[in-house]
Amino acid sequence: MEGVSEPPERSARRTAKLASLPLSAAGRAATGVGRRLAGRSSEEVAAANRERAAAQLFEVLGNLKGGAMKLGQALSVFEAALPDGIAAPYREALVKLQEEAPPMPISTVYRVLDEQFGTRWRERFHHFDEQPAAAASIGQVHRGTWHDGRDVAVKIQYPGAGPALMADLNQLSRLARVYGMVTPGLDIKPLLAEIRSRVEDELDYRLEATTQRAFATAFADDPDFLVPSVVASAPYVVISEWIDGTPLRKVISDGTKTERDRSGHLLATLTFAGPARAGYLHADPHPGNYRLMDDGRLGVLDFGAVKELPDGLPPFIGEIMTLVLQNDPMAALQGLREHNFLREDIEVDPYELMDYVGSVLDPVRYERFQFTREWMQTEAARLTNPRGPALKFGRQLNLPSEYVMIHRVLLGSIGILCQLGTESSFRAIATEWLPGFTA
Repeated sequence: MEGVSEPPERSARRTAKLASLPLSAAGRAATGVGRRLAGRSSEEVAAANRERAAAQLFEVLGNLKGGAMKLGQALSVFEAALPDGIAAPYREALVKLQEEAPPMPISTVYRVLDEQFGTRWRERFHHFDEQPAAAASIGQVHRGTWHDGRDVAVKIQYPGAGPALMADLNQLSRLARVYGMVTPGLDIKPLLAEIRSRVEDELDYRLEATTQRAFATAFADDPDFLVPSVVASAPYVVISEWIDGTPLRKVISDGTKTERDRSGHLLATLTFAGPARAGYLHADPHPGNYRLMDDGRLGVLDFGAVKELPDGLPPFIGEIMTLVLQNDPMAALQGLREHNFLREDIEVDPYELMDYVGSVLDPVRYERFQFTREWMQTEAARLTNPRGPALKFGRQLNLPSEYVMIHRVLLGSIGILCQLGTESSFRAIATEWLPGFTA
């Protein structure tokens, strides 16, 4: 924010906190050796270390906000892929990152609003709640009542969020060691690179408001989705209509089967229908961005992270899925080469592709399918097994840049569906909304 930046000493503290994560992990590992020598089992020591790591992870990432919190939110949707013994102590800490973070002082909030809307901004409100209703990675939300009586959500960007975000992302590569100790198959470096590539767009709240308006128009009066209308916007503030509903993380933890099935069905539909109807892919799939409304609609929030797809999703995605399901590996491999997923000089057995895909396409192979944590854990273990054929084939694949965000959104959405345990007809969703896919 022009004229407002993060003090150097605060930036230094942020760097020190991030550096403490891998150092603490190494310290816990060394302490664990001593405790095993003292008679505690390796399982007891490992469990204690993971529990302490989870607590520290939330404290550091949550307090730092910025890129640190954004990484935590992105990682939280993948916890369903971790074995239960590893995931349990991390689950609560990561879920907290989706909607909770320490607030910025109200004096700072008022200063931002003065800069963005002028010192008479209070005249636009009947009421403005000083206590934040929610916190995200680069901003926090306050509830208010607009001058025309509408309840509104006022999303305010943290001062200095841009420099802090970039500094975090440059430092967070250190966390690769921490997550490598937890699960060798989880590589956060490509995820960080993809987050870094779209930071500038997310920092521009005017662009976010434009995207939200496009979604609100495309899904106006829709019986299945609710996108809040934008009331006013500025470079660092977006004011939207307030929506209630049950946060998706509550549906995950406490929802009925009907609620979990409904939420997952709508989330999957949005993933494919958004590009077709609004020209954008909602690219920040984590439970904090969704609400299950009392009338059964899915409320959708936060449009800072999107991928513009004016022609919808690339038809090649649906085409390659169809070829694999039709057991035509030769044509599938040729398609992968033509679209730069596989270099011409790399020789592979066509049936290695079929082994690689395995049951990944089961959700659209069958009339109905239930996503479960167990299914995702099995697939994650198979695809990252250093002794298995799937990892060898996977390492030969290239992911073109235009597909990176699409790939991450699909994986993130699957992670949420597994947390929900959703059962539905995903094949029907793909048939309706995914270009090139024929069941």
